[in-house]
Amino acid sequence: QVRLMESGGGSVQAGGSLTLTCTVSGDTNPNTNGVHFMAWFRQAPGKKREVVAVQVVLSTITRYADSVRGRFNVSRDNADGTLYLQMTNLKADDTGTYLCASGRTGQWLDEKSYRVWGQGTQVTVLP
Repeated sequence: QVRLMESGGGSVQAGGSLTLTCTVSGDTNPNTNGVHFMAWFRQAPGKKREVVAVQVVLSTITRYADSVRGRFNVSRDNADGTLYLQMTNLKADDTGTYLCASGRTGQWLDEKSYRVWGQGTQVTVLP
């Protein structure tokens, strides 16, 4: 079974950068755990949870929300399964709780495709 834990959140001035880390534990081998894709989601107060970036496991395929494309970069360490989200030129609208999730089947951009979730890490961008 896969377990996910996020870290790296914090407060940063607008225009600054942060890197989030999603540590994978349990069965980290995608050949046995069946994880096909992983993603970062964002939950802002009063807003619907949205997908920010997707990484297809053991692939270079990525997808980004329009609001973060060109500023955020998702990557995965194939050695241990750790998922990263490098965030640059942060804006106030990027504020929220960032959650890591993994899925086996379904649409990469559909939240319902993700079965395992972390607890989240808070990112606050100050104006």
